[in-house]
Amino acid sequence: MLNLRPAVPADAALIVSYIRELAEFEREPEKAVVTEADILRYAFSEQPLVRVTMAEWDGEPAGFALWFLNFSTWEGKPGIYLEDLFVRPAFRGHGIGKALLKQLAAIAVKEGWTRFVWQVLDWNTPAIEFYEAHGARVMRSWLTCRVEGGAIERLAGIAD
Repeated sequence: MLNLRPAVPADAALIVSYIRELAEFEREPEKAVVTEADILRYAFSEQPLVRVTMAEWDGEPAGFALWFLNFSTWEGKPGIYLEDLFVRPAFRGHGIGKALLKQLAAIAVKEGWTRFVWQVLDWNTPAIEFYEAHGARVMRSWLTCRVEGGAIERLAGIAD
């Protein structure tokens, strides 16, 4: 039996665990430096920056979706940006990933938000096929740009 629910502060350690499991799957475990304090600060403060939906299967922790709002200047409306979607391997094949996507899409529709966006690694063919089978259009013409570490400090003008 599947249960989807909003995360609560007591879920912070589990959320960190999911993020680290996802980083392991994505072949970069050393980059997942998130802490419980980070999750508590950004997901459960008075004005949270991220939202988390937890998935449980027969009462067992099965996965999560971590998301936040973005904004389309062209449409003048918010949308959902899905940062992470993860279902533990033992729980895959039960429709949990689809249920998480469906719930976030329903939130967007209910709120009048116009987009639901996420990224997928180009080597993750099963995920790409899963997303396309559920109506996602992989936008191969758009490239992600990222500034981080020393580069963000240089851009900000605070490092050489």
